[in-house]
Amino acid sequence: MCGIAGIAGHDIDQPTYRSAIQQMTDALAHRGPDAEGIWNDAHCFLGHRRLSIIDLSAAGNQPLISQDGRYTLVYNGELYNYRELKLELQRAQHGSGQLPYFFKTNTDTEVILAAYLRWGIECLQRFNGMFAFAIWDTQEQRLLVVRDRLGVKPLYYHFKDNVLSFASEIRSLMRSGLTAKKASAASLAEYVQYATVHAPNTILEDVFILMPGTILEYRQGVVTMSEYWNINKHTKTIGDLSYEDTCKSINHLLTASVERRLVADVPFGAFLSGGIDSSAIVGLMSKVSSQKIRTFNVSFDEGEFSEAVYAKQIAEKFNTEHHEIKLTPGDFLKQLPEALAAMDHPGGDGPNSYIVSKATREAGITMALSGLGGDELFAGYDIFKRFHELETKSWLNLIPGLGRSLGGKLLAARKKSVQGDKTAEILRLDQINGFNAYPVNRKLFNQTDYSALLRQKFKDDAFIKNIIQKSTTDKQHKLSRVSLFEIQTYMQNVLLRDADQMSMAVALEVRVPFLDFKLVEFVLSIRDEYKYPHSPKKLLVDSLGDLLPANIVNRPKMGFVLPWKDWLKNELRDFCEENIVQFSKRPFVNREAVLVIWNRFLNNDPRITWSRVWHLIVLNHWMNTHQVEC
Repeated sequence: MCGIAGIAGHDIDQPTYRSAIQQMTDALAHRGPDAEGIWNDAHCFLGHRRLSIIDLSAAGNQPLISQDGRYTLVYNGELYNYRELKLELQRAQHGSGQLPYFFKTNTDTEVILAAYLRWGIECLQRFNGMFAFAIWDTQEQRLLVVRDRLGVKPLYYHFKDNVLSFASEIRSLMRSGLTAKKASAASLAEYVQYATVHAPNTILEDVFILMPGTILEYRQGVVTMSEYWNINKHTKTIGDLSYEDTCKSINHLLTASVERRLVADVPFGAFLSGGIDSSAIVGLMSKVSSQKIRTFNVSFDEGEFSEAVYAKQIAEKFNTEHHEIKLTPGDFLKQLPEALAAMDHPGGDGPNSYIVSKATREAGITMALSGLGGDELFAGYDIFKRFHELETKSWLNLIPGLGRSLGGKLLAARKKSVQGDKTAEILRLDQINGFNAYPVNRKLFNQTDYSALLRQKFKDDAFIKNIIQKSTTDKQHKLSRVSLFEIQTYMQNVLLRDADQMSMAVALEVRVPFLDFKLVEFVLSIRDEYKYPHSPKKLLVDSLGDLLPANIVNRPKMGFVLPWKDWLKNELRDFCEENIVQFSKRPFVNREAVLVIWNRFLNNDPRITWSRVWHLIVLNHWMNTHQVEC
């Protein structure tokens, strides 16, 4: 796990670009404290910072140059099946004239390069892992930049005046001097509504994130994109498996995924909230590992937010070395500045990930497994239930204007809840169904508040609607379609981004077994009748057998949240108020509307939850920190 950076262009062997790649690589030092490397020729610079996980020797340092000197590789991530591929590459390929490859290191980095030498870009079809890497071909003067199938590892890029620059983090690009520190007006509007910016866009103008499962090719001043994997193509039922056989297959795939992710030459552990997903990962880790598992849980003085008792129960069941991280408002306040400073792209949930990552790293752990992805695959969120309920209410569309009339009455009644606002807006849609309602369910503000906040008007749901339109399924896989929405919006653009930037800020590698592409493909192919969410993630629970205690399975879902509502109004109020006032003066928002939203929150308006103000505070702080203009 590392940080990578690069610049490619015609005749760039100049002091300006040499300084730029050094600045870019230095900006990634926190991702890779173990080693640094920079390579260049007349047309390409490549930089690398290393966090040693596999083969801790200096032989694993990068950039890695092929034995014939033609190719140079920089790589961030982990290739979980590298040992199997290595064995295959050490053998001659029958009938092809391919000779055995003789490895000089024990790294997965060299396996990637050797696989490319033998199979070309088709090697990607053989890779199982999380990765972002770049290969420069000195002979053809061609750069290939690749991102993993699910987008676990990030890769940002900027292309201007025939020069391509890329990096693992946006701040690395900003340090290069090649990228203007200017926010995109459309992205700012999208962020205000969704607390994120959906790929391929970022908060910055002309800076993009490479889409998952995508290859970027740069050659002679031209950039082209191609897909090697598309998640939307995996929602067709495979065979005619019984429910029992389906559960067996899920158990096998998830167990194999966990086992693959335990390959490391450093101490490892797991995040444990005490919910179904993290408990399942810890249980399977204990099942397949010969080592005692180390687990980490964040607990709070505010009892309603603490899941510590459930985490402790799982830790005892599987005999883990358990670490409970007790957090008070004072502790969090002390760590908040460094958590916000660690943020590469603004987002409201990042500090949560930072706190547990930092504590885990300070306990001597370099790699940890997470239960991220379980809700998206196995219909664990309420949004799946809301979708299913709307699909059964097609009668609202039979009488023209009925839904709009009901929505108008509900809006007029000013129902005092966030869900009331959303229900009113859904009822006012031209066609009421789960697909059209999805963007509404993911919004932060109702249309009235959102419109009042911004000076310039944008179509706030354009990017989500584009994802929805591309994510089509048949009638047997409607819940899989919701999974596609969740994976390509909230998961990839919030959860995975926060997990990466906050864990790597403290040089901790996080692995996500639920996002093994083989498991993802299989679960997406399962028809709705096996997945209907009449109880929390029943399909996953049944697939685990008797692995988890009944009270863990049946307890109310809490999610990994901090007691923000209380903190923002008390211990963090001065910090929040200062940033809100500054934010209200920014040219893209209406000052009075911002201050009204803040006052409604302070006065306990149930429609203005903490998340509706906190992400604005984070955005303002991030723009100040990085001196970003708008």
